[in-house]
Amino acid sequence: MRWSIGEVAELSRVTPRTLRHYDAIGLLVPAGTAANGYRWYEREQLLRLQQILLLRELGLGLDTIADVLAGQRDPVETLRGHEQRLRDEGQRLGRLADTVSRTIAHLEGGAPMPTEQLFDGFDAEESLAARYGDRVRDHVATARERTKDWTAKDFSAAAQEYDELDARMLALVRAGLAPDDARVLDLVDEHYRLVCRHWTPDRTSYAGLGQLYVDDPRFRARYDALDPALAEFSRDALAAYAEQRL
Repeated sequence: MRWSIGEVAELSRVTPRTLRHYDAIGLLVPAGTAANGYRWYEREQLLRLQQILLLRELGLGLDTIADVLAGQRDPVETLRGHEQRLRDEGQRLGRLADTVSRTIAHLEGGAPMPTEQLFDGFDAEESLAARYGDRVRDHVATARERTKDWTAKDFSAAAQEYDELDARMLALVRAGLAPDDARVLDLVDEHYRLVCRHWTPDRTSYAGLGQLYVDDPRFRARYDALDPALAEFSRDALAAYAEQRL
């Protein structure tokens, strides 16, 4: 049985654009292509897509997924590590849900809520530190200190600057530039200076930030909403900037 790219997109809730990107990078090659250029898939490709989406849910980047599927990494050990992270995150979210429930009960006239319970579960940086190391916690602390006097307008303005940089980076991706092109690095320089308002990364930590954009589901979803190629391109661009200019 064969499925068209549109049918696969509907079944998997993955956009045709993403499927075409997976084909372009060799991650999910269709079973064949018709004379009119239309891709078609068979059950083998659907099962591979299922594995890709599962690994994406676990927070793996596309490069890592390609390695896992190619047998270059032990899939069991990879999955075990991500299983533990998911369980840790699940426990945190469970605490957060309990906090919300206690807050609702308190606001509806229930028992007073101890102040220290107000923020139980609000430790996303701890989750990131468990995944990426204690340096993340230090960066979060630095960012909080530097922005402690910021207003909501300040945060909104910074978010808009990041959005504008993403749009300009996407334009360079679609123009076919390489991540280490001078024009890309000049744009990354603006990104680096914006990041430095919060914390000052060195060569290693700035390249690590780029890897975070690929590996962390929250960052990954943000970039994928613009283009599936943007996260990896940004990672490579930040790594090139770190190597050449830091």
